[in-house]
Amino acid sequence: QVQLVESGGGLVQAGASLRLSCVVSGSTRYIDDMGWYRQAPGNQRELVARISSVVGITNYADSVKGRFTISRDNAKKALYLQMNSLKPEDTAVYFCNADIRATYLSISQAYWGQGTQVTVSS
Repeated sequence: QVQLVESGGGLVQAGASLRLSCVVSGSTRYIDDMGWYRQAPGNQRELVARISSVVGITNYADSVKGRFTISRDNAKKALYLQMNSLKPEDTAVYFCNADIRATYLSISQAYWGQGTQVTVSS
């Protein structure tokens, strides 16, 4: 029932900007923390940025600090990642993650999107 759909990826040159979006649909009564992860060919999936549900606490990978900004719109059940000053090493498939509780007392469960490709050329 729950689906996460990413969009906004593409092919850009170094120094350009992209804005990724993730929309959560289905039965999602309580969405807790959300985050962006990425995976490059031959590498493990790694954390890019995470954001809390209500307090707005954010965490970023050291490699993207100062360049990427994560945000969310709870009313729209959407997650965003503004990526500026893109570098070739940012090339990867970017995945949206959301921790969701079906009920107030439920333990959150992780959901993932299908991923969107970001390619940065030199």
